[in-house]
Amino acid sequence: MSIWKKNTDLARLNATSEKTLTAHLGILFTEVGDNSLTGTMPVDQRTVQPFGLLHGGASVVLAETLGSLAANLTVPQDKVCVGLEVNANHIRGVKSGIVIGTATALHIGYTTQIWSIEIKNERGQLVCISRLTIAVINKPIP
Repeated sequence: MSIWKKNTDLARLNATSEKTLTAHLGILFTEVGDNSLTGTMPVDQRTVQPFGLLHGGASVVLAETLGSLAANLTVPQDKVCVGLEVNANHIRGVKSGIVIGTATALHIGYTTQIWSIEIKNERGQLVCISRLTIAVINKPIP
């Protein structure tokens, strides 16, 4: 049974990233499962630190992007989700290629959500594990 309450079309999800940090870093949403959202990010000049390894901050951006968007897909139209806290453990360095992140809900509550995001390299090895805590709030009136 799917946890999504909003349209999860990949083309529409990717279009939401236009002119954002997500687009600047080359993050693409690639798969919507029944209870997970997956995306990729290139490891290139935009996402590495001075030693040529994937920047930990870039991994956190991927994690928060996946978890936040996934959270927003699980709430009614009159609610939005915003990040409260994110943490990350960086496990393995990556010098090139892409990384693949998958966000999975640990808790979907009325006022808070908790998401686990695993980021792996192209060989399926764990690169980073992140946990994102989300606040569910009333949608602001424009």
